[in-house]
Amino acid sequence: MERAEKGFQRSVWAAPLIKSGAREVVEEVFARIDVRLNGSRPWDIRVHNPDFYSRVLAGGSLALGESYMDGWWDCRALDRFFDRLLSASLDRQVRKNWQVLWHVAKAKIINQQRKSNAGVIGKRHYDLGNRLFRQMLDRRMNYSCAHWDRAQTLDEAQENKLELICRKIRLRPGMTLLDIGCGWGGLAKWAAQKYQARVLGLTVSREQAEYTRRDCRDLDVTIERKDYREISGQFDRIVSIGMMEHVGVKNYRTYMQTLRRCLKAGGLCLVQTIGGNTSVSATDPWIDRYIFPNSMLPSARQIAAASERLLVLEDWHSFGPDYDKTLMAWHRNFTRNWDSLKAFYDERFYRMWTYYLLSCAGSFRSRRNQLWQIVFSKEGLRGGYHYDRTP
Repeated sequence: MERAEKGFQRSVWAAPLIKSGAREVVEEVFARIDVRLNGSRPWDIRVHNPDFYSRVLAGGSLALGESYMDGWWDCRALDRFFDRLLSASLDRQVRKNWQVLWHVAKAKIINQQRKSNAGVIGKRHYDLGNRLFRQMLDRRMNYSCAHWDRAQTLDEAQENKLELICRKIRLRPGMTLLDIGCGWGGLAKWAAQKYQARVLGLTVSREQAEYTRRDCRDLDVTIERKDYREISGQFDRIVSIGMMEHVGVKNYRTYMQTLRRCLKAGGLCLVQTIGGNTSVSATDPWIDRYIFPNSMLPSARQIAAASERLLVLEDWHSFGPDYDKTLMAWHRNFTRNWDSLKAFYDERFYRMWTYYLLSCAGSFRSRRNQLWQIVFSKEGLRGGYHYDRTP
């Protein structure tokens, strides 16, 4: 084990010099998490290119993901592989190379989530094509964690989540609801149909905006394609589902100020976000480059600090393991429907998307990542906060 630790801590500049011993180093390190090279168990990896070992030692998580996309290695159960890797914090034991260090430094220095960059995530991720997301998501096109309590299918679990949110914010007929990061309108449509709410949804994605306008054309739902910092007016209720991950540490306070400014007195706001166990200022470099550019997972400490003196925290609900189930359901849908998608996306995309879904599932299974629903009020509710928990 001592040799493995030293090998993983060697500088990227030494990688060419240890190429002949790279396999031994990787093999010993993976043995710590009971992963065998070219083993037969589902979580073992099968290496197809001998340069894989030195590439991963030199490039860390970015190289691990890119080499998988390039077909240099395979694993029958990537989710189980990443569960083992992240549970042992193996990724944190690798010395960072210059690319990763620059990625972190850039995030600290530059506000990558500034208003002028707001449309980047829409163009590079959410506008990949509604065809892809229709084949992967539930029938209501919800692209966030479902709530699997008493649910047997993805459709049921997503409807559970929508109903839970509406109950938590005590939504009533005629109320105005601001949906920041409305996606394909799953919550907006549910709130308008089931609760007769008047909904304004915000998104930076062209594809999402066009789809939701068509889908909600007969409802009291308005969709605007704009950044959350541009919104004006006040609302009885505010929801923001899967949006805070795109806000960035330099803008957390501005985000909370926006929630306070737009929330009427006596109103309630619910934020659903993926969260991290530690405070960071940058995301995984592979995720940043290929999946969610300029994304970042807030910690509980960062959320609490950003909302201090602006909002009163009424309720904090954690159900991260449900995201593991959600991601696995998305992956099953994606692979089952690949034949209808492969005319529009190539094999490298298939491997990239598979790696994304299953590595993220492993991150929630290992409890490295969390999923939170947080309810805020503006001044604090007299008598305390409660909601209808009837199933």
